[in-house]
Amino acid sequence: MGDFYQNGIVTTLHNLVRRPVEDIEADLMRFRKERPMSLVLPSLYSELEGPALQNIVQELTRVPYLDEVVIGLDRANEDQYRHALEYFSDLPQPFKVLWNDGPRLRALDLKLREQNLAPTEMGKGRNVWYCFGYVLASGVSESVALHDCDILTYSRDLLARLIYPVANPGFNYMFCKGYYARVADSKMNGRVSRLLVTPLIRALKKVCGPNDFLDYLDSYRYPLAGEFSFRTDVINDLRIPSDWGLEIGVLSEMKRNYATNRLCQVDVADVYDHKHQELSPEDASRGLSKMSMDIAKALFRKLATNGEIFSNEKFRTLKASYFRIALDFVETYQNDAMINGLSFDRHKEEKAVELFAQNVMRAGAYFLDNPMDTPFIPSWNRVTSAIPDIREQLLEAVELDNEEFRP
Repeated sequence: MGDFYQNGIVTTLHNLVRRPVEDIEADLMRFRKERPMSLVLPSLYSELEGPALQNIVQELTRVPYLDEVVIGLDRANEDQYRHALEYFSDLPQPFKVLWNDGPRLRALDLKLREQNLAPTEMGKGRNVWYCFGYVLASGVSESVALHDCDILTYSRDLLARLIYPVANPGFNYMFCKGYYARVADSKMNGRVSRLLVTPLIRALKKVCGPNDFLDYLDSYRYPLAGEFSFRTDVINDLRIPSDWGLEIGVLSEMKRNYATNRLCQVDVADVYDHKHQELSPEDASRGLSKMSMDIAKALFRKLATNGEIFSNEKFRTLKASYFRIALDFVETYQNDAMINGLSFDRHKEEKAVELFAQNVMRAGAYFLDNPMDTPFIPSWNRVTSAIPDIREQLLEAVELDNEEFRP
C-alpha cells in the first residue's frame, strides 16, 4: 500500500485504500459523456504469440468505458495482419489495427519521408506516433491512455487508474504517468530506472548545478514506465524521440508545454512484470545497452536545449560522479531487498552499473560528435501544416486496410 507523501513538484496520486475497480469504472462511465476515451496499444506481431497480450485482451473485454482501441502493429506480413484483425475481434469496443508494414501505410510513410517528416527509425516511437496521428484523425476521444502489450501481470484496474486523472472533468491534468514497484519472482527488476536514470539525474545535479528540469524528472517515481495518459489536445504539439528515449522525451515535452500543476503520476499496480531485455554488454545496438545509450543522449540533448554546455571534461566528471552514486544505490537496494526477503545479486547489479557508466561516456562522445543530430519525430501540427489533408489520408488508409482484410 502506498503512502500519501508528495515527493516532488509533480502531483502523486496514490493507491491508499484499494478502491474496487468497479467503483472507478462507474466514475469513468459518467466521465465518458464529457471526455470520451481511447486506448493505444503499440504491439509487435510476436506479442500476439505470447501469454501477456492474450490476457490483456481478455481483461479489456470487461472494460465498459472505452470508445476506441487503436492497435499499432509492427513487423507483420499480410497473413499476420489478417490474424491480428481476428485476434482482436473479441474486443467489444470499436477497434482499428494499423498495419505499419502494409502497402498503404508504407506509401503514406514515403510521402512524409519525401518532406523529411517521417520517423527515421523503426520501433516503438514510430508505432506510437502513427497511432497518435490516427487518434487525432478519428476525432473520437478527448482523453487517451497508452500502455505496453507485454505486461504479464495486467489487470483492467491498471487502465482505469491510469486514465482516470485525465478523464475526470473535475481534474485539470493534461498528462498522467503510471508508476509501480518493479518486483516479481521475489526479486527487484527495473535495472535501467534504478541503476541508470535516478543515479544519472542525481549526478547531473552535482555536475551541472541546480536545474528545474532535473528536479522535475526526479519527481517521477518510475520515469521509464511505458504507461501514460493525456488529454487528446496534447498530441498536436508532441515531439517524441523514435528510439529508447521515448519515455524521457515525452516527459521533457510535457515540461516544455505545460505547467507542472497540469501533470501528475498515479500508482497503477501492486505487482508489475513484463518482458525483460538482455543487458547485452557485448553489443551496444541491442538490449539494455542500447536503451541506456538512448536515454543518456535524450537527457544530454534536453539539457543542451536549456543552455547547458557540455565538453569531454564534463562528461568524464559526470561518469565518475554517476559511478559513485550508482554504486551507493546498489547497496541501498540490497538492503531494501533483504528487509523484504527478496533475492539480490550484487555482482550482476554492479556489472550493470559498470556498463551504464561506459555508456554515459559513449553517449556523451556521440552527443559531441553529432551536434546536428535531431532524432525527434515532427509534431502532428507541423505535419498537418505541410500536408493539410494528412490526417484524412491516414484515416482512409487504416479504414481500407481494416475493411479489406477483416475476416
